[in-house]
Amino acid sequence: MSELLDKAKNFVADKLANMKKPEASITDVDLGHVGRDGIQYDAKVSVTNPYSVSIPICEISYTLKSAGRVIASGTVPDPGSLKADDSTMLDVAVKVPHSVLVSLVRDIGADWDIDYELELGLTMDLPLFGNFTIPLSQKGEIKLPTLKDLLF
Repeated sequence: MSELLDKAKNFVADKLANMKKPEASITDVDLGHVGRDGIQYDAKVSVTNPYSVSIPICEISYTLKSAGRVIASGTVPDPGSLKADDSTMLDVAVKVPHSVLVSLVRDIGADWDIDYELELGLTMDLPLFGNFTIPLSQKGEIKLPTLKDLLF
């Protein structure tokens, strides 16, 4: 009896381990809105859902770093659901207060761009698995517009 129970456990564990899971990637990070309270960066995240049912997203957590320092972090609660058997594009707005931007002047002045590292955690509620987080990270640079770009 014990041998049969062990075989059943191994079978279930093997099936769960080989089950497809959603996959995600950061496709773009751009300078979004500049306002009185700070600057907003817009990150676009593409998520593929292999299941035939929609999956609710619990939250998206983010950390934006520049020059090795954290300049913004937070969460986007309840951003919606992933479409069944399809890819969903999510927009993540990362808000950076003006007070933090003063510390970036040295980086901006050197080459008129902001070097960044964006870390995202996409947490969703999967059947059988429970809460499942997909960690994402991307490094890059955001070119800032010059007066010439703005005038022409």
